[in-house]
Amino acid sequence: MRGRPVVAGPAKARSVATDGAVNRLRYLALTHGRPLWLLAEAVRPVRLGLNAVLIDSAVREMPARPEPLSTKSPYTSWTSLTDRSYMGRHLPPAPVPEGAVRPSAERAAALFARGEEMIPCPRSTVLFAYFAQWFTDGFLRGESRVPRDPSRNTSNHEIDVNPLYGLGEEATGAVRAFDGGLLKSRLVNGGEFPPYLCEQGRIKPEFAALSVARLEVVDAARRDTLFAFGGDRGNLQVGFAMFTVLFLREHNRVARLLAATYPRWDDERLFQTARNIVIALVIKIVVEEYINHITPYHFRFLLDPRLTRRLARAPWQRQNWASIEFNLVYRWHSLVPSTLSIGNRDVPLPATLFGSALLPETGLGRLFEDASEQRAGRLGLFNTDPVLREVDEASIAGGRALQLASYNDYREHCRFPRVRRFEHITGDPRVQGALRDLYGTVDDVDLYVGLFAEEPGSAKAILPPLLTKIIAIDAFSQALTNPLLAPRVLNSATFTPLGMRIIGGTRTVSDVLHRNVPEDPRPRFVSMTWRGAL
Repeated sequence: MRGRPVVAGPAKARSVATDGAVNRLRYLALTHGRPLWLLAEAVRPVRLGLNAVLIDSAVREMPARPEPLSTKSPYTSWTSLTDRSYMGRHLPPAPVPEGAVRPSAERAAALFARGEEMIPCPRSTVLFAYFAQWFTDGFLRGESRVPRDPSRNTSNHEIDVNPLYGLGEEATGAVRAFDGGLLKSRLVNGGEFPPYLCEQGRIKPEFAALSVARLEVVDAARRDTLFAFGGDRGNLQVGFAMFTVLFLREHNRVARLLAATYPRWDDERLFQTARNIVIALVIKIVVEEYINHITPYHFRFLLDPRLTRRLARAPWQRQNWASIEFNLVYRWHSLVPSTLSIGNRDVPLPATLFGSALLPETGLGRLFEDASEQRAGRLGLFNTDPVLREVDEASIAGGRALQLASYNDYREHCRFPRVRRFEHITGDPRVQGALRDLYGTVDDVDLYVGLFAEEPGSAKAILPPLLTKIIAIDAFSQALTNPLLAPRVLNSATFTPLGMRIIGGTRTVSDVLHRNVPEDPRPRFVSMTWRGAL
């Protein structure tokens, strides 16, 4: 919350006695010796080699896909190995041991509740929170219906920018202009936006193939402000809408450039090629801005065609299948402030839900700048707005329904020693005491609670160690196994020489924004990293 006092984080660091010698050594090496890492980055072949080795070693921290089990059943079957409407799982179901002491899901969820003030993240902005929510919600898609079955999902399991394009051809067709490879759009004050989805509270006939998650809770007046996005969740929150509109503009910009360069191409080829380029751009931003922002390392990862060739034969180059554990680690609700700075006013979090109307009235460039100037919350307990408490409770209850193994079991699976005391999870006396009051021993701590109770490895780190490792394993293997990055696909035959130049010249969200705000082209500070941490 810009300009408001915030509560400081814990002063005492947690004990790292049970992090393991190999893990501690790797962390120290990557977070120290900055001049050596900069020297290595300056030599292109060395940088490419280190890039491949570090990514490969990160993904190999857990066994590679295919997983023998999914949430379909506690045993392996052909269906459990092929039906991706179920979630994958890294560990088999683990019934609660006799004598274990665990609080109710409601009491455990209370551990996440924010007090009067937000604890700020040391490095991240609200833009980081928005992007993390937007791109992960494209492939970590639990069911939207109520009651929700935690074992099932509605995902394509790929980074495919489905918030913009939709999950299937019918939804994609509804948002296409079928002219020049473009998506449907309209101009508002010189800026390009999607058309409205509804009229008088009802979805327009031309968009009958589209749906909006939780539309039943939106009143008729607000429904008329929602955009026609291919995906059902693009309108859920102002950050979702911002990124979906940004990449709609980028798609149409690229399609127009392709049409000028290849005047004989038909609409279908223009659309499909522009779509490929936009998906590759998003993955490149994931690696070169988002992942580099998350890691406290001095080495900066990059996405390069030579990298994909080096990693093509890695054992983890398998079909993507999002896991239930990966889904849980991305419940980053504590990043979101209770009040968001938009334009010249502070807007309460609930008012930003289904907040598409905020985009034309504020301006896309201003929204991205405001999100970059405002600090995100720190990931951890006691820092989530009460509006989102029901999500934490559902996450804990869902994990228990699927009999997810304990926090300590997952530490062991990810090559960390098991913790022996609550002091090994966190150095914060408040968190230690709360865990001790609710759980019998450290072995009783739920995975979901332990992931966020654990303290980051350093003052500059954003994520705790176990969560970092699960993110690294699944994020790299989720992004780099995308079919568009396969060695025989990532080339000018797929993307055109123009497309390869666009992809090669894009590294950050700022790059994309500044070529897509003709209504207000002045330079803006757009960053996932807080100014004070640069």
